[in-house]
Amino acid sequence: MQFNKRFDRPRLSPEQAARQGRAARLACERMPQSGAAVAFLNTHDHALGGRPIDLAIGSEGGLRAVEAAIAAFVAAPPSSS
Repeated sequence: MQFNKRFDRPRLSPEQAARQGRAARLACERMPQSGAAVAFLNTHDHALGGRPIDLAIGSEGGLRAVEAAIAAFVAAPPSSS
């Protein structure tokens, strides 16, 4: 018997995949602390109004907003108090 993986979600378009990759690369480059990029991209951000990775995938404007949020995070990272 052969088992195949089932993919139940819609696949990303080439443009969506490119935006996802761009956001992920930028986050990993600018947030090198262990797990910081993944946490940022996958956690709801109140200022952005959603999960950054979803916004980046959704539109070019969403990607630009995520890029700006990454730049702001790098400029003034949250304090660890």
